[in-house]
Amino acid sequence: MSLPIQPWSSVTATTGTWLATTPSLGASTAPVSTYQKAREALGLRLRELRREARLTGAQLAAAHGWHRTKIPKIEAGRQTPSIADLEAWAASCGVPELAPELVAALHSLEGHYVEYRRMFRGGMTRQQRTFAEYEAEASFVRNFETCFVPGLLQTAEYARYRLAEAITYDGAADDLAAAVAARMGRQQVLYTPGRRFHFVITESVLHLRLCPPEVLAAQLEKLAVASTMRTVRFGVIPFEAVYPAAPVHGFHIFDDRHVAAETITASLAVTQPAEVGTYLRTFARLAEVAVYGRQAREVVERALDELMPAE
Repeated sequence: MSLPIQPWSSVTATTGTWLATTPSLGASTAPVSTYQKAREALGLRLRELRREARLTGAQLAAAHGWHRTKIPKIEAGRQTPSIADLEAWAASCGVPELAPELVAALHSLEGHYVEYRRMFRGGMTRQQRTFAEYEAEASFVRNFETCFVPGLLQTAEYARYRLAEAITYDGAADDLAAAVAARMGRQQVLYTPGRRFHFVITESVLHLRLCPPEVLAAQLEKLAVASTMRTVRFGVIPFEAVYPAAPVHGFHIFDDRHVAAETITASLAVTQPAEVGTYLRTFARLAEVAVYGRQAREVVERALDELMPAE
């Protein structure tokens, strides 16, 4: 699936320091935790405003006809407030001028976490084109994958099976042909002068039957060719390697400023410098145990031989 990413300007435009100091991810932390930490930070800020205004949660809820559990849920980060909630909260606390700041924080929070069903409602092609913009803007793209062949290295048929899953299971609009064409169009960036790409995959990517054997065989052959490209550094972590960090999920790093990762139900944009730094360090550690060049091709060819043994 493609990864939806909010524009850098909107995702990083967090007002105030209380949200910017969200704790960073550990190497084994699920990506959704960044979203949750940001929601908790927003809840803490709202609790501070309420207490400074000397309001109890019951008083604030009664003033707006809210259920009595709404205030503690929002303040504990268990419920996301709406724009109207934030505006009402700021007004009741006597600081209506802070409403824009709170709303901006909410927009930044929403930029971190985007549900796939909402993302794909308008079809997959637009998301492919949006992702292409970020690849085009970055001079150095790092990509680690545990299950899938990186999108920039996929064959059209492999991409067709990957994108078709979004239609079947995630309810995406059926614009499959256009989405595949858009994904293939993204690959032109690999030939752009001055760009660098570093891909690291686990060996399991070469064996997972996410498509028919003949489609996977063609995909493996393309990976062998990709390993010889001047702009591409292609690494495979073989089964026998000792991992320095758990391969919890795949992710993209655009330059040193933006990470895109996905869970089963949503995608995440990470822009806080401390968190991006954690991803950079994790990628570097994983890349150290990967094999490259001839050794990487040998791993790919071994998988190809197992998939399509000679008669």
